[in-house]
Amino acid sequence: MGKRYHIPARETRTEITVVNSRFITTAAPVFTVDEAKAFIVRIKEEFADATHNVPAFLVGYGSSVIAHCSDDGEPSGTAGRPALAVLKGSDLGDIAVVVTRYFGGTKLGTGGLVRAYSDAVRAILETLPLAEKVPTHTVMLALPYKLFERVRLLVAAHDGIILDEDFAADVTVTARFTAEYLPEFQAAIRELSSGTLEAEIVASNEATIMPVKGEGVKREA
Repeated sequence: MGKRYHIPARETRTEITVVNSRFITTAAPVFTVDEAKAFIVRIKEEFADATHNVPAFLVGYGSSVIAHCSDDGEPSGTAGRPALAVLKGSDLGDIAVVVTRYFGGTKLGTGGLVRAYSDAVRAILETLPLAEKVPTHTVMLALPYKLFERVRLLVAAHDGIILDEDFAADVTVTARFTAEYLPEFQAAIRELSSGTLEAEIVASNEATIMPVKGEGVKREA
């Protein structure tokens, strides 16, 4: 597996106003160029009455990234390239943005446009929920009721996500873990149960989108 990197967890939108012009930025995860193009088309159709819909995207990450941008009618180099430059500085991958502009009646000049489109993308990065595309294991664990709450805490402590809880004679918990964290969880379960319990792997996925805890990821301005 290659280097792990952050991606958008879901489609997100922000808006800023610069000298009466509205700049609405929509960001989404995209994993192929076709997905990026389809997202751009959809946003342009949603804001068909806008003055400009400026797209930029990164498919992949690092040395294997495919990058694209367009000024969509703004003066050359004042919109798409600044938006893409902020994306490249964010250390994110698999992301597409469209900055929608509704002209407010006052021209911003080339420098003003560069700042406005850059700030519009920075604004979305400030609020963007993050995820990683990582290998995962889904496990099932049958346990007595008396251990249920402690097992729930152990799942959370090892960055797992509980998918299902079935209450019968025992409690059966189905949870998903990033592959690298599962051995530590298994060890904790064995310690908790004095060696009587172990989670069974029921499914594996090489590219699961898992949310990143907290929003304090440093993003380059």
